Amino acid sequence: MKARSDELQVFVCVIECGSISAAAEQVGQTPSAVSRTLSRLEAKLDTTLINRTTRRMDLTEEGKYFFEQAKRILDQMDELEERLSSRHKIPSGRLRINAASPFMLHAIVPYIDEFRRLYPDIQLELNSNDLIIDLLEQSTDIAIRIGPLVDSTLRARSLGCSPLHILASPAYLEKHGTPTSVAELADHSLLGFTQTESLNHWPLRHVHGDRWQIQPSISASSGETLRHLALEGQGIVCLSHFMTIDDIKTGRLKLLLAQANSGYRQPINAVYYRNSQLALRIQCFLDFIQGKLAGYANEVFEG
Repeated sequence: MKARSDELQVFVCVIECGSISAAAEQVGQTPSAVSRTLSRLEAKLDTTLINRTTRRMDLTEEGKYFFEQAKRILDQMDELEERLSSRHKIPSGRLRINAASPFMLHAIVPYIDEFRRLYPDIQLELNSNDLIIDLLEQSTDIAIRIGPLVDSTLRARSLGCSPLHILASPAYLEKHGTPTSVAELADHSLLGFTQTESLNHWPLRHVHGDRWQIQPSISASSGETLRHLALEGQGIVCLSHFMTIDDIKTGRLKLLLAQANSGYRQPINAVYYRNSQLALRIQCFLDFIQGKLAGYANEVFEG
């Protein structure tokens, strides 16, 4: 006998709520009914998913794997239902989007005119914040996050990934010379971030690994500030492809140490809360911006 979707929903709800009683209230059942559903699911699968005691519940290894797969299946079912129910509707209403300033300026703003022509009934509200925000507190429908995700309470959709480049302006290189090895970076002015230490680990291979920790000569909280500092010849910087692609193409910034680059790519995700009233607006924007990012994400430059 195969597991049913309602059983998957109950199982996922128990894990996300942290207890059978809380999940029972969430799904509108009695705790004993929820407990029977879990037992029936384990019997069908012939494996223990949760080690339950009077005080706590712990997922088994099989339970952890099943939880991840069940969530993925339920998300796909939700998305399918939303797409089918909204096929004949016109997306409309306010859509609040939050992203770090560099992503907003370089990967969203250039395409707003086209998006508005496609979806004239959606009213956009664009907000920039270089720190992770609370979507509810900021009344945000979609937040774009660069880097690994840590908040499992949100729905997430991958928009792709962006390589990191080591860059400097021609004026800086003419004045200070071009580094030909990772070790030579120690003799240069390096531009780095103030708040996220991991962003100061550059994707460069060396004898001790493939991440090179720098000590910035100048630090800034925003990647856009660092980009402008690099353009002004203030030093060498490590920035994402999406915000420097035009600078590289026009020669305003030059690629450095491409042969030592480990090839690490920053994940780009859209996070949001599931809300049927906003689902169509959210879906339209995510489909649109993902297509734009795919258009240049795999471009390769030679240093």
